[in-house]
Amino acid sequence: MDKLGFIETADVTMGDNGFRWVTVAHPAHRELEITLMLPGPPLESTTPTPSGALANGTHGSLGLRTENCQKSFEERTGKGVEFVQPPAERLYRTEAIIRDNSGNWLVLVEPKEYSPDFA
Repeated sequence: MDKLGFIETADVTMGDNGFRWVTVAHPAHRELEITLMLPGPPLESTTPTPSGALANGTHGSLGLRTENCQKSFEERTGKGVEFVQPPAERLYRTEAIIRDNSGNWLVLVEPKEYSPDFA
């Protein structure tokens, strides 16, 4: 959490099966919480299998906006964050990709104004 600048807002364990989730938020936007959890029971008994989605690459990602992707990449790398892709220029953004220890994708995104000329 400290590596990305988030603070923990909850750490909850349910029942005897050890099902646990943690929520985090940015200190300046505590009203927006992100839930982190490992897929497993009881979640998989009520929804399509999240672990299957992780395995086949269809699990969603979280975009984190930054004003300077290269600078954010360097700061996070200095704090020990491991990236699967360094900053790369795209048509409408610069992005760098992190994969967390639960298999989730976190994308640092520096938006650029889109122009149809890029296509």
